[in-house]
Amino acid sequence: MYFNLSELDGRRTYKLMTSTVVPRPIAWVVSQDAGGRLNAAPFSFFGLMSGDPPLLCIGVGARDGKAKDTGANLRNGGEFVCNLVSCELLEAMNVTAIEFGPEVNELEAAQLQTMASVHVAPPRIAIAPVSFECRVTQTIEFAPERWLIIAVPLAAHIRDDAVIDKDSCYIDSNVLDLAGRMRGGKGGGYSSQRHLIELPTITEEQWRAGRGG
Repeated sequence: MYFNLSELDGRRTYKLMTSTVVPRPIAWVVSQDAGGRLNAAPFSFFGLMSGDPPLLCIGVGARDGKAKDTGANLRNGGEFVCNLVSCELLEAMNVTAIEFGPEVNELEAAQLQTMASVHVAPPRIAIAPVSFECRVTQTIEFAPERWLIIAVPLAAHIRDDAVIDKDSCYIDSNVLDLAGRMRGGKGGGYSSQRHLIELPTITEEQWRAGRGG
């Protein structure tokens, strides 16, 4: 089926894209405003864009034409913690996705404990399997009150039982059991890592040998 995206309105484009670019990792972002009030919110427009140097990017949309709290906190630069979401934390994450006003601390609403960060002011979610302490390096406004946040992770906190070899940074991602977003909108569609396909990378020589030379 052919879709000309230039002929679709924003809502239909959103539905098409978020139903096909899946699964998407979830950035569970803890930030704070100028007054020190904390905010926690999940974002699935998120990804690792570079490993050396490390770069994480998060797309933050608008709410009723106004910047979301996370966007307001980070658009002029700043610090945040990007926590990753395991399947057991989906219900708590879902609470923080509620469109609370800025006066509500989503961490308290979801009964989540935090731990102090080492390099940044916002704390990390204590029970998260992975947390990256991040500093914003650039923000790009690509539409009114819609921002692309580009950040450098300064430190990582990873649950101990997932670390196979600390010196070589060998992590067992199966243990993390991270959830992925399967579609957008109000419906709740998520995936888990319980069914992985192992497919080793091959060299050109191996490929040619497999084709009989």
